[in-house]
Amino acid sequence: MSEPQPDRLGHPSRQPAAAHGWQLAALVPPGQLTGSNGLRWGPEGELYVAQAFGSQISAVDTRTGAARIVTGADGRIAAPDDLAFDSHGNLYVTEVMNARVSAIRPGGRIDVIASDVPVANGITIHADRIFMSEFNPEGRIFELFADGSQPRELATGLMMPNALSLGPDGCLYFPLVPMGEIWRLDPVSRALERIIGGLDIPTAVKFDAAGKLHVVESGSGVVSSIDLGAGSRTLVAQVAYGIDNFAFAPDGRLFVSHFTDGEIVEIATGGKQRIAVQGAMTGPFGLAAMPGGGLAVADGMSLAVVSGAGEVGRPAMMLQHGFPGYVRGIAVDAAGAFIVTNSAGQCARYIPGSEAEVLCEGLDQAMGIAIDDAGTIHVCEAGAGRVVAIDGKGARTVASGLNRPTGIAVAPAGSLYVSEAASGRLVHLDNGAGSVVHSGMAEPHGVAVSGDQCFVLDRGMGSLVRIDRNGEAREVARSLPVGDHDKARANVLPGIKDLMPGPLLPFSDIAVTSGGSVAVGANQTGAILLLSAIEDAG
Repeated sequence: MSEPQPDRLGHPSRQPAAAHGWQLAALVPPGQLTGSNGLRWGPEGELYVAQAFGSQISAVDTRTGAARIVTGADGRIAAPDDLAFDSHGNLYVTEVMNARVSAIRPGGRIDVIASDVPVANGITIHADRIFMSEFNPEGRIFELFADGSQPRELATGLMMPNALSLGPDGCLYFPLVPMGEIWRLDPVSRALERIIGGLDIPTAVKFDAAGKLHVVESGSGVVSSIDLGAGSRTLVAQVAYGIDNFAFAPDGRLFVSHFTDGEIVEIATGGKQRIAVQGAMTGPFGLAAMPGGGLAVADGMSLAVVSGAGEVGRPAMMLQHGFPGYVRGIAVDAAGAFIVTNSAGQCARYIPGSEAEVLCEGLDQAMGIAIDDAGTIHVCEAGAGRVVAIDGKGARTVASGLNRPTGIAVAPAGSLYVSEAASGRLVHLDNGAGSVVHSGMAEPHGVAVSGDQCFVLDRGMGSLVRIDRNGEAREVARSLPVGDHDKARANVLPGIKDLMPGPLLPFSDIAVTSGGSVAVGANQTGAILLLSAIEDAG
C-alpha cells in the first residue's frame, strides 16, 4: 500500500473514517496552501510561496500544483509574508507579525538581519541590494544588509506601503494600499512622487522583463500594466478579488496569489488563464448553517459562503472598508446578517458592503457563537471562562468559571451546550447552572445540535462524538484532519496591533446543515467535510 500523500502542512494525511451507519464526503476539497502571499521564483525553477497565516513557506511545482514545505508551520520563521532571493541563494523573508526580516542561508541556517520593523511586509532585491517596506499607517521603507548591519531608512510616514519593486530607472515603486495609489521613491535623493491613483486596494507592483510596471488590485481582482509616461493603465487580466501578490516566470507567464483562499492563477502571455494551485479554506474556523441552505464560514481574513453543492463564494474580506477584523466564530441572525467574533475580542454584526456594528468588545479570546430563538447572541469567552449573552439591553454574563469555553450550541428548549477545551468536557447550561454531559475528550471545540442529539468535535483527538437523548456518547467519525499533528504544533501567531490583534488562536467548528448532515471544518487540509447518516444502515 502506498504511503498517504502529505497534507498542506507537510505531514502524512490522516485518513478519516466514519462509524457504521455514517458516511463522510468532502463538501470543499483540500488545498495545497494555507492562503498565499508573496511569490518568487526559486533557483530550482519552483515558485516559492509565503503563507503568513499558515506560518510556512512552500515551493510549488506549477505544472502539477504539488507543494513541498521549505519552512514549516512549527518552525523558526513565523508568519512569512514576502520573500526574495539574492544571487548567492540566500532567501530573505519578512515576518509580518514578528517585526523582523530573516535570511535562510543555502545550508539551512536562519539569521535575523533586521528587527524592530513593525509589520515588515514587502521585500525586493536588485543587484543584491535588499529593500523592505512596513505595512502600517506610519510605514517606513528601508535598505537592509545581508550581514545584519544597521538598516538605512529611506522614507517614513507612509500609509501602509506594501510589496515594492525597483524599476529600470533605479527608483523604488510601491503601492499605498488604502489610498489606492502607487508612489515612486528615489533611494539616493529620497524624493517621493505619486505616480497614479484611483486603484482598488493595490497590494503589489512588479516590473516585467521588458521593464513595464504591473499592479494587482485586491479589491477588484484586476491585473494592469502602467504607462509611467502617461499615468494610465491597461487591463492585463481579471481574476477573483483578494489578490495579495504576483510574480513573472522567466518565460513571461504571470502567477497571481490570493490571500483569501491560497489559489494561484497562471496568466499566459496571451492572456489565457489556468489555476496553478487550487484554493481552499485558509482555516476554516467558525461554521454556521445559512437560513436558505449552505454554510457561512469565518475564514480569518475573509468570510465565505458555501452552497450545498460545494461552490465557494467570498462576499467580503479583510482589506475592504468596514470588515469586522480577523474573524473566528460565526452565526447568522434572522435577518441574514453575519454575527462574528474576532481576534480583537469583539462580537460584531456585519452585512457585506456596510460597516460592521460592534455589539460587544473587550472580550478575552472570543470564540464560538450561537443565537437562540429570541435573537439573543451567546458568545464563548475562552480566556475569561465565561459565556456572555448579548441582546438589545447589552451584554451580561450567563455562566462563569468554565475552563476555556470554546464551542456553543442552543438546545431545543433554549438551554446551551458548551465545550470546555481545557478540561475536555461538554457541559449543559440551563439558567446558568451547569452539568457535565460528556468528559474525557482531549480538546473539544465545535458543538452543534440536531433534534435531540448533540455533536461535539474533539480537536485534540480528531474525532466527532454524538450524544443522544439518554446521554450516551458514541464516536461517529475519527482521524479527522483537525487540530495539530502528534509531532508538530503550529506556531500561535501574535497578530498585528490595530489591524488584527492577536493571538490568532485556532478554532475548529461544526454545524448541522439544512439537510441534516454535520459539516466539519478541517484546518489541517483546508477542507470542509460532511458526515451524513445512512438511512438504511442497520
